[in-house]
Amino acid sequence: MGVLMLGAGLQSTLMGVRATLEGFPTPVIGAVMSCYYVGYLLGTRAAPRMLCKVGHIRVFAALASVASVAVLIQGILVQPLVWGAMRLISGLCFAGIYVVAESWLNDRANSDNRGRLMATYMAVLYVGLGAAQFLLLLTNPRSPFPFMLIAALISLAMVPLVVSAQNMPECSVPRPVRYRDLYRNSPLGVVAVTVSGMISAMLFSMGPVYARLNGLGVGGVATFMSVSILAAMATQYPVGRLSDRVDRRSVIAVVCTVASLAASVLAIFPTISRPLFLILTAVFSGSVLTLYSLAISHVNDKLEPAQMIAASSALLLLNGSAAAVGPLLMGSLLAAFGPSAYFTTLASLTGALTVYDLWRKSQRRPVPLAQKHRFISVQPQTLTGRIGGAPSVSGAASN
Repeated sequence: MGVLMLGAGLQSTLMGVRATLEGFPTPVIGAVMSCYYVGYLLGTRAAPRMLCKVGHIRVFAALASVASVAVLIQGILVQPLVWGAMRLISGLCFAGIYVVAESWLNDRANSDNRGRLMATYMAVLYVGLGAAQFLLLLTNPRSPFPFMLIAALISLAMVPLVVSAQNMPECSVPRPVRYRDLYRNSPLGVVAVTVSGMISAMLFSMGPVYARLNGLGVGGVATFMSVSILAAMATQYPVGRLSDRVDRRSVIAVVCTVASLAASVLAIFPTISRPLFLILTAVFSGSVLTLYSLAISHVNDKLEPAQMIAASSALLLLNGSAAAVGPLLMGSLLAAFGPSAYFTTLASLTGALTVYDLWRKSQRRPVPLAQKHRFISVQPQTLTGRIGGAPSVSGAASN
């Protein structure tokens, strides 16, 4: 998965940089980036049924091959319509790939090692995504070579699974769940999952575009994105452990407040020094990218174990739907108001969620400590621009 993350992380950043170099209007860039999440939603729905019909290995190999071809076409035909279609195909393929990888991982896990496995898995994802940003420095974004590199990395990711001699896990298609029931059980959790999808898609799809519009070169874009990703890796465990000990709503309010303050400073003072800019970027991303895990854990605190898989699947679709809107909205705002709209929008979203969180706290008592499920760090595949497949179905269900 580390090799796959190198390809996935480089793809999103490369497209944002190349699109600005080609002079694509920012609303068009946002629309192209949103196509990934439309495909992601389609893939999330289709992948479990594909696994049941032809098996994990065949699905993984087929989807990775198609994803590689889609990237190569993007390198050959640099046109918004072509890129949008290929982004949609990429989203569909990566959704299936993550379903395969994490369902396999979840099948090998048990109650004694699940937390360690998921934490290790997330660390591998973040390291791969962070390291991928610097691959951009080794290539010319205007040439087809970085697209060829991405296709090669995706293809290499097939090798370990295809040659594996282990038995494939049994497949199961999650039964549907009603969103109104989820909202009735945990209004804050549902709203936070939605907001986190929009924010993470804005970060990982439009972050490179913002950095370019803000005057950063290719090296600056790579540093900006890697700082965001690696900061999130560092904060997952301590924030999650804290949420196991106190009311998760309080933790959500704190991380949203910290993120709002950091984003507000970046929006109000766009000419601050480069080190302070990167520090505040790390503070913002390290805070806001814990939101999905916190929200999923908060929802699961209100559910019976038998309900968790179906609920997590539904929340993942909700998160992905919001992610599909995020880049399109951000692209339009950047076109209308310039780079300052980037952190202003992010600060507004996290600030609004803080207010809603505090209001919900006044309406309902906290979950008793004895009823809370243990926190396990999970992220939706919106992170891979990811970020941001359907791994959270298995991960969140074990909380």
